[in-house]
Amino acid sequence: MKFLDKIEEYICVIGLGIMTLLVFANVVSRYVLHMSLSYSEEITTGLFTLISMVGTAVAAKRRAHLGLSILTDAVAPKPKKVLLVLGFGLSTVFSLLVFIYGILMVKSQVVLGQVTSSMQWPEWIYGMFVPIGAVFMTIRFAQATIEEWRAEPGELLSDEEAMIADAAAAAAKEREE
Repeated sequence: MKFLDKIEEYICVIGLGIMTLLVFANVVSRYVLHMSLSYSEEITTGLFTLISMVGTAVAAKRRAHLGLSILTDAVAPKPKKVLLVLGFGLSTVFSLLVFIYGILMVKSQVVLGQVTSSMQWPEWIYGMFVPIGAVFMTIRFAQATIEEWRAEPGELLSDEEAMIADAAAAAAKEREE
């Protein structure tokens, strides 16, 4: 199951790799052939949407979202836990709503027969990136909510808090030696 634990990272790496190759090919084409690859912008924009949403799921899994922590830093562990559960819970509901409305958007694109401007592909192909990304977001925010709910107050650390704790432990070990 290690693959499933890292699936978001794989999607981001593959998507970013494809985007990089397309943009590079477009730049070379412009300067060498004096013509632009019109499809590169279309595919890159769609992949950017997917990577942004899946990247949100990665950040949720790692508890690495940017946020204003002035409130959670100022309260005791028990109220902090309540605030974190509430925040992750609201994020789960939000991403579930993005999924639902993403499906409605895709259904609308199918019914209307919308196509992309340069490649004339069905618009729903790129539209599907929204509900796909929202599924990953919903799963990871729900996992974070459940983990925080089950944990003792102050038990779970974000990536940044874990790095700070590791650095402090290493510094203490050096002082002992």
